[in-house]
Amino acid sequence: MSMDSVIQRPEVQDGDDVGVRLKAVRKMHGLSQRELAKRAGVTNATISLIEQGRVSPSVGSLKKVLDGIPMSLADFFTLRFDDNPQVFFRAEEMPNVGTGPIQYRLLGVTNSKRKMSILYEVYPPGQDTGPDLLSHEGEEGGIVVAGELEVTVGGEVALLGPGDGYYFNSRRPHRFRNPGESDCILVSANSPPSV
Repeated sequence: MSMDSVIQRPEVQDGDDVGVRLKAVRKMHGLSQRELAKRAGVTNATISLIEQGRVSPSVGSLKKVLDGIPMSLADFFTLRFDDNPQVFFRAEEMPNVGTGPIQYRLLGVTNSKRKMSILYEVYPPGQDTGPDLLSHEGEEGGIVVAGELEVTVGGEVALLGPGDGYYFNSRRPHRFRNPGESDCILVSANSPPSV
């Protein structure tokens, strides 16, 4: 199975028929037609015919199929697919939200209801977050993937390398700097989202 097939999102509008909705729900739960049929105790052909719109299942038959997921009839008919934000992101779908030489590539930018920011950060050699210490509401943490990162939090300073990390209350004054000769790459998160 290609990665492209894994990150497809269901294309369902609220008014779509039962077959289109069933196919989208089945895929959302990662089930093949064969697996759903086995779980529901029906034939593979039954699932296929419903999804193609060639048969309209009775309420009882649909309930039996949905029990294989499991999902109630009410949930099946009220599930709004447009409320399900994007799950997977390619590198080109993570915009650089930084304003200087440091890259801050934001994961999940299309989700307006994010409760945290997850960033892929690249600090070129000698770059830092500035002479002033940062301070804001929330918590943050990160893990260095490559290079070196000098992290100052309050009166504490540490030089972190690959695999090392940090986690602190963001109200504590802090600063990040790459003292090394190669790019420092890290993955970080903060909550609530600051970007």
